[in-house]
Amino acid sequence: MTEEDHRAAFRPAAGEIPTSPGVYRFSDRHGRVLYIGKAKNLRARLANYFQPLRSIQPRTRRMLALAARLDWTVVATDTESLVLEHTWITEFQPPFNVQFKDDKTYPYLAVTLREDAPRLVITRNEKIRGARYFGPYPKVWALRETTMLLQQAFPIRTCNDADYRRAMQTGRPCLAGQIGRCHGPCSGLISLEDHRARVAELVSFLGGGDASHLRSLQRAMRDAAAEQRYEDAARLRDQVVAVEHVMERNSVALPLDVDMDVFGLKSDELAAAAHQFIIRGGRIRGERSWIVDVELDDSPSTLLEQVVQSAYEGEREPPPEILVPVLPEGVEALEAALRTRRPRGGRVRLRIPERGDKAQLMGRATLNAGEHLMRHKLKRAADITARTDALAELQRALGMAEAPLRIECIDVSHLQGTGVVASLVVFEDGLPAKGAYRKYRIEQTTDDTDHSYQVDARRAHPVDRRANEPVSVEAGRYRERPQLLIVDGGQPQVAAAHRALSEAGIDDVFLVGVAKRLEELWLPEDPFPVILPRGSEALFLVQRARDEAHRFAITFQRQRRSTALASQLSEVPGLGPKRVKALLKHFGSVTRLREASAAEIAAAPGVGSALAASIRGHMDSMSGDGETSRLGVETPTNEPEGSGQ
Repeated sequence: MTEEDHRAAFRPAAGEIPTSPGVYRFSDRHGRVLYIGKAKNLRARLANYFQPLRSIQPRTRRMLALAARLDWTVVATDTESLVLEHTWITEFQPPFNVQFKDDKTYPYLAVTLREDAPRLVITRNEKIRGARYFGPYPKVWALRETTMLLQQAFPIRTCNDADYRRAMQTGRPCLAGQIGRCHGPCSGLISLEDHRARVAELVSFLGGGDASHLRSLQRAMRDAAAEQRYEDAARLRDQVVAVEHVMERNSVALPLDVDMDVFGLKSDELAAAAHQFIIRGGRIRGERSWIVDVELDDSPSTLLEQVVQSAYEGEREPPPEILVPVLPEGVEALEAALRTRRPRGGRVRLRIPERGDKAQLMGRATLNAGEHLMRHKLKRAADITARTDALAELQRALGMAEAPLRIECIDVSHLQGTGVVASLVVFEDGLPAKGAYRKYRIEQTTDDTDHSYQVDARRAHPVDRRANEPVSVEAGRYRERPQLLIVDGGQPQVAAAHRALSEAGIDDVFLVGVAKRLEELWLPEDPFPVILPRGSEALFLVQRARDEAHRFAITFQRQRRSTALASQLSEVPGLGPKRVKALLKHFGSVTRLREASAAEIAAAPGVGSALAASIRGHMDSMSGDGETSRLGVETPTNEPEGSGQ
């Protein structure tokens, strides 16, 4: 086997790798971790390992020659990825890593609450008695700069203990106090009680409960820019960046006495993925992911009970605290059963985190469970044997004369009856043929059955054209007859689609409707649905086609709404295309922008209070959703594999 073939054996598909920050691990065939790395964008970083061999460093080539598996864990920020990388390199000691082998520790911000006059210090010592820690943080420059900023916003003591005691005994401020850099009680300007109250405000700010100081800096930065005081604006911008680094939450590093497990769960109609973070000594020491088949009556609590029980089979010992997204039914009995697996019957408690670092860590576990479920579905879809079995099973279950090598699926999307659009997706040999996808605009309609009739009638038109009529390559792919046409819906939608095909004289395309949840397949003029076995490859293929059509329709509808709003906002004086784009990016969706107040719009980059008032007034004056469009024809799209549209 060549080196290229060896890499291809464990190389994931491009669309399988997320673009989020995270930590990745290369392991050999025995499970030994060879290399651990971090990335702000996992997809971009991991692509470097699969470049032509001549462009890869010799040391990396040796690692890849031994590797047999690639895994990754998604986190929220670059800070979290760096801390998790450090923890795992220290834990697993991978032979191809050179960083952190000196067991380097990261700096913390600590408030020494045990002292009479607490102070804020930068320290790597994690054992200061009575101190409140914030961090760890990888960017020491940000800590130093922000410490000075924090001491300006919350003036507290900065001098060391010896200088403080001497100043209190003599009644003379220390040197830092004399030059205005220390604002402790020894300065004579503040009492011990008021100083501790000021420290409490600082702790609240660092804990994330009070962001007023950051908002004040941001307002001052915008005002300076609006008044063309660009040097002041640049200085304030740097201060904002420094404060944001310190306020950045880090949920992968907890207090050192924390031992617990965190379970995330993500499911669809057929399968669920669970992800477990194993936390010992306040750090993530390991993780596990697995797939669970979902039966029709399984609820999230039922699935979670199965997951937790399987996690502690054999010799695995549960920790005292287990975080879960939902509490299983009969949680007391489950806790009692888990207690028997702990030495001397120690306590075990299952609970749902509601806020803070533990809730954020639960979010990370759920995010990784979703990534694992997606990878499972992609690998199952790429299995040629599974695809062949799915097509053969569909042929038998539906009584088709031939296997449905070309499957088309239609889905309609609307927003409370307005902005109706539809999508058509194509699967050839069980795989998406994205170059043959089509999008439809539906201008006038009455109900869901009329939606289905209009789209199927328009789809039937090119299929019914004369075969000798010259067409382009793209149009030729669109004209190809599907063996199976799937519509999203039950008997009424199938009846409407059947009427459209009949009026077009098409009687050799097999038509079914797929009803949600029960995944029943309805045939025209048949009073009883076809029920495919749960977990079967055929049902998995039908579900993939239905979900892909739904995704494509939703994406088209959001694109139209965003484009329409951008066009309308461009009419506001002083709001050009770049500012419109930045505004939509800031709010993340058209809905959030429509619901935003003038004050919230003013907080967006490059938008002042006057412009925000104009934007809010313009949106209030718009009638309906502002979308105007004509009855559209089919729009081809050459969507790349793994793209969002």
